[in-house]
Amino acid sequence: MTKESPISHNGTEPAEAPDVAVQRQATYARLFWRFVWLTILCSLVPLLLVGWGINLHYTRFARERMLNFFQNQVEDHRRIIAQFLNEHTSKLQLIARTHDRDQLIEPGALQTVFELFNQDVRSLTDLSVIGDHGYHLAYVGSYDLWSRNYSKEFWFTQVMEKGLYISDMFMGFRKEPHFIIAVTHSNGDKKWILRATIHTESFRSLVENVRIGGTGEVYLLNTESVYQTNPRSNAAIMDTSSYPMEPYHEGIRIRLLENLKNAQGLDRPSQIACQAWLKNPRWLLVVQQDHDEAFADVNHANTWTLVFLLLSAASILVVTVFITRHMITVIKRRDTEADRLNQQLLQAGKLASIGELSAGVAHEINNPLAIILTERQLLLDAAKHAPIADSEFQEQFSDSMNQIDLQVQRCKRITQNLLRFSRRTQSMIETVDLNAFIQEVVDLLEREARSSGIKFFSEPDPGLPPVSSDPSQLQQVFLNLITNAIDAHDGKPYGSIRICTRADGERQTAIVKVADSGSGITPENLNRIFDPFFTTKAVGKGTGLGLSICFSIVKRLGGSLTVQSEVGKGTEFTIQLPYTPPKELQDSLSAKRTPITAA
Repeated sequence: MTKESPISHNGTEPAEAPDVAVQRQATYARLFWRFVWLTILCSLVPLLLVGWGINLHYTRFARERMLNFFQNQVEDHRRIIAQFLNEHTSKLQLIARTHDRDQLIEPGALQTVFELFNQDVRSLTDLSVIGDHGYHLAYVGSYDLWSRNYSKEFWFTQVMEKGLYISDMFMGFRKEPHFIIAVTHSNGDKKWILRATIHTESFRSLVENVRIGGTGEVYLLNTESVYQTNPRSNAAIMDTSSYPMEPYHEGIRIRLLENLKNAQGLDRPSQIACQAWLKNPRWLLVVQQDHDEAFADVNHANTWTLVFLLLSAASILVVTVFITRHMITVIKRRDTEADRLNQQLLQAGKLASIGELSAGVAHEINNPLAIILTERQLLLDAAKHAPIADSEFQEQFSDSMNQIDLQVQRCKRITQNLLRFSRRTQSMIETVDLNAFIQEVVDLLEREARSSGIKFFSEPDPGLPPVSSDPSQLQQVFLNLITNAIDAHDGKPYGSIRICTRADGERQTAIVKVADSGSGITPENLNRIFDPFFTTKAVGKGTGLGLSICFSIVKRLGGSLTVQSEVGKGTEFTIQLPYTPPKELQDSLSAKRTPITAA
């Protein structure tokens, strides 16, 4: 059984033109991409712009916050170091001004001063009084320096000239890194020096104990780029740094350092450095950290912002595609419905035209039939008045008259069927005897079926009550189903169509079954048999609307249409019709007496 619209039984109903279908698909594709781009323009672009603005603002804020942190670190460390050096310088100057040289070189006097310096925290390694000749006049400490003469040392000359000198880290006679603070005072015309060696570990703890992240470090450099404290990187105090030095400047400066080398000559990652100069001594305080680590939080936030934007954009795109596809599907469904309604309107017009033609043909045939019957009666009357002598001829004459009467009566039945068909082109609710109604449709199609070797078998239920329904639409349904049953035998020399009716008193419905012995329907096609425009016939032999229209008509009449089929054995359609039509159908037909356009 194939899905077919039977309004044109000679197969002249054309299917939808291929170029029209291609044009529609192209139109749907254009609509799809227009909807997608419009949604992207209205939702995705603002999202990306807002996300970019938020990310830009947060990045600027986070960077400024990180740079302020570095500046605060440098400022705090510079203040602590300067306070430490100023405090020890002031103490030495105060002692030199308030004590005479002779007082300090008395036994135990310098020791007392030394202990006062280290009373709270050990900050001095040793303390000494040195004369202008360069030798010790007094010494407190753990090194054997009495015999050393400092007159040739660089710091000796500086302190004698300036009165105050804070040295860089140097090795000196003790052969280990240290630096000194030295002040001068005079006893008459004799200058003497009060020199203190700063405890290196105590001083370094001010700088080195500070930890900034995993790669951050704080260190001091002199003007020759020599470390004055130990950095965290693979270098030691008094090693030469690869840090690119700059001339002295006021305030704090932030730098991005690239192409740096470590102590082993290996490349280091890019660094963010914040630097400030100490005035005395002229040391450069540097707070330094790997750039990626310093801005790890910013990069992390940027990464997740990007991920969020991408996920949001992907979600919008996915939702857009689904919504757009749904919209296109709705549009396609509306277009299909419009096509179906147009086809139904066209078929309704054809039915009306056929009905008019049938009425005209029936009337035109009835006139010759009446003349034939009149002439027959005249011949019979003449035969009565003038009997035929030849008995054999008399017998042939009687047989011919009987055959004329038989064929005229047959033609009358045909014209009566045509007239009944023509009267059913208007949609209205009437009382229908389904058994007689179906037999009329069978009579119309029996000749076509017989020419294909197909026999009809009817099994009407004599107890089936009449139904109230629309005969014009029922006529279209049965014409569709029976014509499709005939077409299902294409390629077979013979076949059968069985039509049975029965009453279902429990559900108040009439059941009509139309079964054929045709080729059957495959399972994959069986699920689509009622879809509009689906047909298994060749192009030009069917529109694929027949069964879809039948399904719509039966559903509109309040019933149901189902199908069962087995390939090679045949197909059976089952129609269930209520005895009373739905109230909505009755209201619509009573309010609107126009030809049906939906079937």
